Amino acid sequence: MPPTDAPLPAFPDVRRPDAGTVLISPWLVPADRFQRAAADAVLAAWEEEPRPAAMLTLTTFLSTDGGHVLNYAQWTDDAAHREWVRTRRPAALAPVDAAVPGIRRPGVIRYRRYRSHVAEERATRTPAFLVTPTFATTGPDAQRALADTVLRRLAEERVPGLLGAHFHFSQDGRRVLNFGEWSTGSAWRAFAGGAVPVRLRAAITALPGVAPTPAVPADEAGAGTPGAPAVPAYVLHRSLVNVPPPGRG
Repeated sequence: MPPTDAPLPAFPDVRRPDAGTVLISPWLVPADRFQRAAADAVLAAWEEEPRPAAMLTLTTFLSTDGGHVLNYAQWTDDAAHREWVRTRRPAALAPVDAAVPGIRRPGVIRYRRYRSHVAEERATRTPAFLVTPTFATTGPDAQRALADTVLRRLAEERVPGLLGAHFHFSQDGRRVLNFGEWSTGSAWRAFAGGAVPVRLRAAITALPGVAPTPAVPADEAGAGTPGAPAVPAYVLHRSLVNVPPPGRG
């Protein structure tokens, strides 16, 4: 557990300009009671690791269905992360797997943030809820068409409780993930049951080369999180900031 005088955990600064790559990886846990232990174990492993300057932040989220931990890591570049994977990853994961046996890792997906919609109240309100709608795309043109379409719609009508929608493109052109920051879970649920998603789905359906896809990929056993919702939802667990954002050091 962090010291009692430690700063409260915060959502990552998704728009920090030095984050050249974003690594998103879900860890599937054997049962919901292992969620916090798994998240604490990965953060503890990093706290004890000699961290390269290229590693900026790691934030862990707990899925509301109890099935997995979402790791959101910001690095300056892919080469530095690949070098860490080659030289340090097995040793770093060993204590995690010893503490929480049975974690399944479908794999890391490499993203870059494309564009964001940020509500005015984001400057004074802190997100408390995260959702990650995800889409399969046929290439960079489809990625841009999807993000630009949704961002244009969000600019045209106010969505209560939506603090930020940050579109991330997988580097292979095959996925788009919307890192959706919400004021509360109830605000997200009210939105999901309203008319705006209906209009958004119609606009997205009309786009060639775009289709909804599970946010949590299947692992080697061919299974994602059993019973997971189509759009996973999360609460923040904890963050590790290795390098403060520029201008905040």
